[in-house]
Formats: sequence, C-alpha cells, structure tokens
Amino acid sequence: MRPYFFFCRWAVCGLFLTFLAAIPLRANSTHGIAMYGEPALPPDFVALPYVNPEAPGGGRVVTGNTGGFDSVNPFVQKGTAPWQLGYLTHELLMYRSQDEPFTLYGLLAESVEVPEDRSWVEFTLRPEATFSDGSPVTVDDVIWSFETLGTQGNARYLGFWTRVDGIEQTGERTVRLTFKDADRELALLAGLRPILKKAQYADKDFAEATIQEAPIGSAPYVIESYEPSRNVVLKRNPDYWGNDLPIRQGIANFDEIRIEFYGDANVMFEAFKAGELSYLREFNAEKWARDYDFPAMQSGRMVQTEIEDGKPSGITGFVFNTRRPPFDDIRVRDALLHAFNFEFINETMTGNRMPRISSYFSGSELGMLPGPAEGLERDLLQPFRREIPEEALDGYALPVGDGTARNRTNIRKAMELFEEAGFSIENGVMMTPEGVPFTFDILLKQGQTEYQSIADLYVKALERLGIRATISAVDNAQFNLREGDFDFDMTFLRRSFSLSPGNEQRLYWGSEAADLTGSRNLMGVKSPAIDATIDAMIAATTQEEFLAATRALDRLLTAGRYVIPIYSYDVSRIAHDARLRHPDHVPIYGDSVYFLPEVWWMED
Repeated sequence: MRPYFFFCRWAVCGLFLTFLAAIPLRANSTHGIAMYGEPALPPDFVALPYVNPEAPGGGRVVTGNTGGFDSVNPFVQKGTAPWQLGYLTHELLMYRSQDEPFTLYGLLAESVEVPEDRSWVEFTLRPEATFSDGSPVTVDDVIWSFETLGTQGNARYLGFWTRVDGIEQTGERTVRLTFKDADRELALLAGLRPILKKAQYADKDFAEATIQEAPIGSAPYVIESYEPSRNVVLKRNPDYWGNDLPIRQGIANFDEIRIEFYGDANVMFEAFKAGELSYLREFNAEKWARDYDFPAMQSGRMVQTEIEDGKPSGITGFVFNTRRPPFDDIRVRDALLHAFNFEFINETMTGNRMPRISSYFSGSELGMLPGPAEGLERDLLQPFRREIPEEALDGYALPVGDGTARNRTNIRKAMELFEEAGFSIENGVMMTPEGVPFTFDILLKQGQTEYQSIADLYVKALERLGIRATISAVDNAQFNLREGDFDFDMTFLRRSFSLSPGNEQRLYWGSEAADLTGSRNLMGVKSPAIDATIDAMIAATTQEEFLAATRALDRLLTAGRYVIPIYSYDVSRIAHDARLRHPDHVPIYGDSVYFLPEVWWMED
C-alpha cells in the first residue's frame, strides 16, 4: 500500500502544480513603471528631484504663440486649439518624469500593475482624484475617455486604440486594458492618455461638440476666459485635488497663465521687448547674441538663460514628399541635398554658432556611429541589403561644403546625380526626364520667418542648377489642411525625440501611416527595413538590443535622404523676467515645455 500511497500523493501534487501553472501570474502593484529596469524614485519619495518643493506660489506669467486659434478643445478633430491646453487643464493616469528616459509615476492612478510580458496593464485610481467641478474621477470616466478619444478624438489618439483588445472595470477603482499584441511600451502609453469627464457629454456627440466649450479637466489650471486668436487666460484652481501629492510638489506655482497670440515671430519679439511677455524662447543663436541688448535687458529687468539637456537632436529641416516624382528617386533627393549649402547658410543665419544635425538621433547614445554597421545593428539591416541605400550598411555622412556662397564642389556633384537620374540642362534650365522644366514649391506657415530666410537662400542656390523653386507661406488653417492632405512638394519638418523612442516612430515613418490622411509620416516613406527596425526597437528587452535597433533606424532614415537637415537646437535659450526662477537641478529633458512654466516660480 505504501508505494501506491506515494504514487497517488505525487500524482495529486503534479495535477495541482499543473493547475497553478495555468493560472496567470500577477505582478505586484507599484507606484511607477519604467520602459526598462525599475523607476529611479522609491515608493515613498516626497518630491521629484528637479523641483523646488518650497517654491513660493503666486504671480502671473504671460507667454506667446504665433498664429491663431478657434477652439479651446484640444481633444477633437475640429478646430485649432492652443497646444498648451492639453497639459495645463487635463491630467493623465500617470506622470512622466523629465529626469529619466521613460518612467511614469502615478498621478490620477495611485498604482499600476503589469504581468511580465506586459500583455495588459491595470490602473488603480486615487480615491481623492476629482475634476475641477468637484466631481470624482471614476473608472467610467477612464473607460469612456479611452473609447471616445480612440474612436472619435484627435488623430493623435486613434493609433493607440487600434492596439487595444479590450478595456474593463476590474474593481471599484481599478481598470484594465488588454492589448492585442505584447508590446512593452503600450502599458506606458496607456498611462499617458488624458482623462475627460464623461457626464459633460452625456447628451452630446463628442465628435461634433462645440469647440468653444472647454472640456472639464482635473489639472491645476482651468480656463477663466478667452478671445479667439487673441488670448487665453488660465487660473490656478484653489481647490485642486492633488495639492498634497508628492508628484505635485513644486509644480504649477503660478496663480495665472496667460497665452497671447501674435501674427508672426517678429511681432511677438517686439511684444517681449515691450514687456508684454514674461518669457520668450529664442531658437536662433545669432539673434540671441545680437538682438537682446535692449533697455529691459540692460536694466536687469529681463535676463537670458541657457539650459542644456541630454536629448537626441531630433530632426529639423526640409522634408521631401516622396509620394510625388521626382522626389521618389533617391538620386534626386541626394542632388538637392548637395545643393543645400549648409555651411554658408549656417554662417549667414547663426554666425556658425549652431551645429548641424548629423542624423535623427545625433547628440546621444542612440545615434548611428561612424563607419560600417556592426554586430546586432548589421544583423538587423543585412536581410534588406538589396532594398536599402548601401550607405546604411557601409556608413554615411552628410555632404560638407566649402563655406563659400558658390559651393562649387557640391553643385558639381549635384549635377552629376541629376544627369544620372535622367535630367539635363537646356538653355540654362534643368529639364526632367519627361522633357519639362524642373520646378517645385516649398510650403511654409506664415510667421516662420527664420525658416523662410533659409528657404530664400536655398532657392538662390538652386538657380545655379537651373531649378526654379518657389515658396508658399500660408496661414495656419491652410497650412494644416495642405499638410494633412500631403499637398506639398517640400515643407518644413521638426520632430523631437526622447531617450526612449517607441511607437511614435511608426507614426513618423511607418508604412501604414504613409497614406493615412493627416498622418505624421510627411515624407511618405514605405520601407520594410524601417518597419522592421521599429518593430525590433519596440520589442527589445535589453539595452543592447534597443541601442542596436535605434542606431539601425537612424542609419536608414539618414542614408535615405528624406530630409535636408539644418542646425541643431542643442541649447534651450530662454529670455525671461528676472523674477522667474527655476530649480538648480536641470532634468535630462530640461528644454521641455513642461519645464517652463511647470516647475518655475516667481520671486520678488
């Protein structure tokens, strides 16, 4: 009997262990979540490291935007709203630290839970969280916000929702999202969705909601008044629910934030000189050194501050629309890149004070390295070697001019590339392979005076090749319409990146976004190699894999010649009221718009 007894006992144990293995393992709820590794701050942290918890509250800060606005609802597809409203008036389930590559800490949610494969994420709401009207933030509000923004909201919210398999309430204050595919980043992206008040739209169609009615939010600021295309006034809510949260210490210190609108950057600069604005960001190093010696600076009422950060350069420049010939030919793009006399333009515009962007992730460890691709990086590119530019594997660097206005060597190279692509010169005019003069238009937004000046210099350089380029500067509404419909030959592009790029790269350069109206893939690139490296970057589970994928992507984008890069904004230059102060510790995303006005304060 004893052997039989032991056999039964072990059989039962085996069945029990099999049963346990079938039960999904739960992770512990935690105060934060990082893309890789663990959050830097412990559960009992008392404040973020880049704030002043003792910062005095009060004062009024006035900032400026160029252009206009006709909406105070930044969450719908209709209208143009001031970009600041989204983060000043509404909150997310989680708060993104500006001092870590990609780490979130609980805001509306007090905790977050994910399994090891991050196939789902569960948030537990704070019981004290309320909207500005005093009503509680509920699980119903969260579910409705995800579903509504994901199906009827602004285009920037639609892509995430297509990755969600389901959303459900799992407790009195808990909500779970399950994803269609395992993707480490989706759990974090879910924490960055804004939460709106469901009851506000109980008897309204959200997509058709009036753009003059401000959505009710839970953030420290509420809209007090506004005049379309003139100004918006926001007041700090004295009853803000999160005043005592550690994540909110030293944040939202001003009693009032006023946003004024101006026709262009020159008018806004004159308004700053006259004392109408509290601060102004200056992107041109030459102007920073030359034009800020006005009376308010001389008296010390205004000061200049430079703030460095640790972000990648991102990409700033003129983007080709490869949906249109001949920009679908890399030889033509390369020729036009050689014709862009960067060294001369940089000297003219900035006094050579700003370095050129050498690749999309330059200035950081994510950027491609000189020379041939090696190791994991090469392994990712090798399967596509017949489809990608050979320089992506062997190494690529942007053409460098001699600094003179004539740029002879690069113009000669440009001519060779045009001839190779079937172009020819007839009576001093560049002719396409179809036998018609080569002309194209550069679409810009009114008020982009710096970029128009660069474009003017480029147009003159192209004349030496017999190419007639024109510049169309249109108002905000027309620009947004044409950009969304990809109705341009070339336009200006600026994309900023964090130290943890992810799913947004699919929106910028993914094949699925290329023909989607309103997408951010302005260049129209459709590349299986780019898609594969983005997939590898998102699927990476180690820093080594992540770096290899990001550097491979950087090689493909840079060697593809989709954008003519200009100079890098490697330093944030802020001229401001001398009473405005910021903490001594500057985070790695120190030039972020969240840094000012979020953690600054005013002292007498």
